[in-house]
This record gives sequence, structure tokens and C-alpha cells, in this order.
Amino acid sequence: MRARFKPLLLAVAAFLSSGASADTESTASRSADIVIYGCTSAGVIAAIEARRHDRSVLLVCRDAYVGGMTTNGLGWSDTGNHRAIGGLSLEFYRRVKRHYDDPAAWNLAKRPATAPNFIDDGAMWQFEPKVAERIYEDWLRNSGVPVIRSRPIDRRPGAVEVKGGKIVAFRARSGERFAGRVFIDATYEGDLMEGAGVRFAVGREANATYGETLNGVQMVNSTNHQFMLDIDPYVVPGNPASGLLPRVTADRIVPDGSADNRIQAYTFRMCLTDVPANRVPFTKPAGYDARQYALLQRYMDAGFRNFFQKFDRIPNGKTDTNNFGAFSFDDIGMNYRYPEGSDMERAAIIREHVTYQQGLLWFMANDPGVPAETRAEMARWGLCKDEFTGNGNWPRELYVREARRMVSDFVMAEPHLRGAKPTPRPIGMGSYNMDSHNVRRIVDARGFARNEGNIEVSPDRAYPISYDAIVPKRQEATNLLVPVALSASHIAYGSIRMEPVFMILGQSAAVAASLAVDGDIRVQDIDYKRLRKILLLENQVLDTFHGDK
Repeated sequence: MRARFKPLLLAVAAFLSSGASADTESTASRSADIVIYGCTSAGVIAAIEARRHDRSVLLVCRDAYVGGMTTNGLGWSDTGNHRAIGGLSLEFYRRVKRHYDDPAAWNLAKRPATAPNFIDDGAMWQFEPKVAERIYEDWLRNSGVPVIRSRPIDRRPGAVEVKGGKIVAFRARSGERFAGRVFIDATYEGDLMEGAGVRFAVGREANATYGETLNGVQMVNSTNHQFMLDIDPYVVPGNPASGLLPRVTADRIVPDGSADNRIQAYTFRMCLTDVPANRVPFTKPAGYDARQYALLQRYMDAGFRNFFQKFDRIPNGKTDTNNFGAFSFDDIGMNYRYPEGSDMERAAIIREHVTYQQGLLWFMANDPGVPAETRAEMARWGLCKDEFTGNGNWPRELYVREARRMVSDFVMAEPHLRGAKPTPRPIGMGSYNMDSHNVRRIVDARGFARNEGNIEVSPDRAYPISYDAIVPKRQEATNLLVPVALSASHIAYGSIRMEPVFMILGQSAAVAASLAVDGDIRVQDIDYKRLRKILLLENQVLDTFHGDK
């Protein structure tokens, strides 16, 4: 185990060691019209779009790879209404289909006889991580985008230079300086935004804040990924004095809709396979402790058997394995400090998630207390020999489902998604469920284990997303666009936070940035009619019901 996952641990160590004083590192400076920090799907698409508008661009990556979660295990795309996806986002999924149209692409498993992954406009929505990465790398290279890799931003005060309300440059931990006319923060965490002094929120707002019904603490509505049986949470069943089992908290119950600073669970989206020739067996992680899964053991003892529900199939005998049920791959309650934590705190949280998930896989495949039929099924699976080859076949990126969220003059909220309030100046569409994974695991009023925070409620329509939600307050930053950590409430962000939508918003942000460069104006002052016209010409979908496409 230690040898197999050594690359992951080395990556964490490198992440920490790169924080050396900038005084001892490079002082090189590079500049461009548009500087994008964050090589998520939004950042990649924004960079490609900026080059289409003939702007000089720098795409600065925290890590050595590009694509964020799209290239790190999230191969079963959460798309919602396909009609709401246009522009370069749709083009990405069409490139996926073109790849899999080649019979040679199916080298590990047969192409399915039916085609549930395809839609009428020639796109494919499920893919292998390495295929997504290859598509992005080729696209960036062919577009002439300079990609600067392994340059995490320096998060110390003053590392983001701001003058007169404008970002002048930011410094990486290596000491390198990146200057530009307009900046795009395409990170999941909003690190450039925070460094520039832009206001943000972390956690769940009260329902009353934005006139919502699904925000804040959610006990009554948390019915999915929930314990379907009464499971005793105490070390000695029935004896509270014996203490709680691991991964259950003693938090008190407060009224539903109350605000708190907690965030939904993170996970690694596992790319697994049951193809023997490509399978790497699970091995026991360093620090493995079977007691961490005692609550799951009790759940299985009571009859739970549905552990494999979200082993969603992607091509070539692989899966995008997501959380399912009351105790699964989500490391509930272990990420609260991640959004605002130091680099060392974030690294510790990443290590915790790695150990938890590696341990869970080992436990389910090997622990004698696990039902024999479950162990046998788990033993069929393993990591993919041909994925994440430089990282021990383990995904390189933790799924940060939410972190900081900007607070601008306009905040996307549940009433906007449902159509109860108008959304001004749309630049793209969302449609997925208002989706929050569980936030914590507590003891309910009856004395049993219960998860809290999971919401899966459809907005019942495709809805527009406002340009004003990716633009900071004028007094905070006049040349910054934030298409990922955008201005939205916790529950509205739960729908917006899907990879196809981030691509859409990345493209629209790049067009707006180009207009700001062209007119030498604040991003708050661009001509929306002109922006809208360009977006429509580029096949962005701004209103699925009124023929704007």
C-alpha cells in the first residue's frame, strides 16, 4: 500500500514545500491581456475562448494537470437538461463522442449495444478521465494557450497586488508574478478572489436571508442518502455514557433553516474497474483503522446491502463511483476548515479523505465482519491501471463540492432558480437539482444515527444564470470575473456547481473579459447587449424557451 500510493503522498508534500519564501524563489514576471488562475474546466474553456477572441492569455495552474474534476474521476456528467448546454461546453461533449465513435477507443470492453450515453445533437456525456484530459490538452495546444503548471497562488497578504480597485498582478508560491489587464478566478476555492479582498461566504445561509426553503440546517428534508434502519450510534449500544462511534458528532439539533458555517461533504470520485487485465487490487492504507467503519458494520448487520448502487458505468469497463446511502464514500463532516484553511490544513484534510476512502475500500473487500457476498462483490473491483498513472492510479483531485462563494451585488438564490424572481442579464443556463450532499452525522431525538444536510430538489426548469453573479462589487474589484466560486447561496450553488455549467460560465466570462480589454473598461460596465449578441452567435444557450439559441 505504501508503495502504491506514494505518488499521492509525494504530491501533498510537494504542495506544502512549494510555500517557501518568495524572496528565495524566482522573481520572473509574465503578463497577458487575460490571466486565468485555476485549470478547472471553467479555466480551460475560458482560456480557449480568450484565444478565439485573439487575446493574449495565461492559464496558470495550481497543479501539473488540467481539467479539475472532469479529468479526475467525474466521468458521469451531471448534466440536467441537455438543451440548456451550448457553446464550447457542448463542443467538449461532442469531442468526447467523436473519440468514442472510433472502434479502436473500445480497447478494454465492448461498446454497449444500446446507447444511453448519446443524445440527438451528437454529444456523449460519459467518458474516461484520461480521455477528457487528452481532449483538453489537445484543445489547449491547438488553440495556442500558454499553460503554466504547478504554480499555486501565494496566499499570504500582499501576494495579490491591487491598486485603485484593480488587480495588477498576483504572485505564485514560486515567486513568479503574473500581471494582466483582466483576471479570471476559475478555482473551486476562490483563492484569487479572496486574495484581492472580494467579499465571500462559506457555509449555509438561513432560509430567511434570501427567501429560500432549502437552505440552512436540513433535518426534515434530508431523506436521501439516509439511514433506512435505526442504528445505535454508541460504542456500547444503548449506553450514551460509553461515547459515540467514530464519524458521529454530538452536535445539538437546531431548527431547520438555521444558518451555520458547515459545508457539504467532499469525496474522491473513484474510477474503478472490474476488467481483470486493467485492475489494480485494493491494498490496506497506512493508518488503517477498522473502527472508523463500525457504524457501517452495524448498518450491514441490520440488513443494509446496497453499497454498489452508484458504481456508474463509463466506457471500457470503468466506473465513476459516487457516494450512495447513509455511510459511503463521502467523508461527512471532515472538510469544514478546507475553504479558508491554510495550505497545511488543506493538505491534512486531503490526507484524511485519502485514508478514509482507501480504508473503506479495503474494509469492504477484506474485513471478516462484512457479509461474504459483499466482500466477494467488492473483490471484483480495483483501481484502473491506465488511469492517474503518475499518482498510484488514485484521483489527483479532491472533489471540492463547494468552498468560498462570492457575495456580489446580485446573489443567485432558490427563488431565481424556481422562477419566482427574475434573473437579469443571463450568460448561461443551469438545470440540475438543487443538490447538497450531507453536512454532518448526528444523533437524532430518538437516539439513533442520522445524516443531516442532503437535499435533492429539482428547480422544475432550466434557469438563467446572471452575469452579475460572476462580477464582484464595483468597490472591490473592477477587473475580476469569478465563474466558479460565483455569487450564489449554498442551495442555489448546489445546482449551479456542475461541470458543464462551469464550462458555460468560463466561456461567457472570457467573452466579457475580452470586451473589457477591448474597451479598457471595468467588467461591471461592459455593454450587456453586445455580450449577449456574441454569446448567441457562439451558440451559448441563454433561454431554452424563447428561441434565443
